[in-house]
Amino acid sequence: MDREELLGATPEENGAPQKKQESPLISLEKDLEFYADAIKEVAIEIMVEGISAYPIFIAHQHEVNIGELILNKEELNTDWTIQASTFEEFVEKGIISKEKKEPFLKVYKKPEDFMCVFVIVPEGANFIYYPYKRGRG
Repeated sequence: MDREELLGATPEENGAPQKKQESPLISLEKDLEFYADAIKEVAIEIMVEGISAYPIFIAHQHEVNIGELILNKEELNTDWTIQASTFEEFVEKGIISKEKKEPFLKVYKKPEDFMCVFVIVPEGANFIYYPYKRGRG
């Protein structure tokens, strides 16, 4: 699966000039903090129902063709939409190649403590692990 197929339309395609803004990861962290309880609930559901031991959440600001929509930025007035998926779907769609399955699982963090998030931005995509409870002090 190639980037265009995964992403669908990207904002550059609408002809509007892109305004310079702060890193999207700043707003992502704010949204993940806001979404944490709901994401954890879905992760536990995915594991308890035996769908997968490895839930993966996709954070995006455009259209993607993977996973199931769980948190819509339009409805929640946030910057990021979150979709729920699994390690198995990522392998099936070729996002995680068969050769990378074992290395991926070796670094996959405990899903009860961390959300595994596949962050998609126009420049590319990458996995991050975000803790459910940030230490505040």
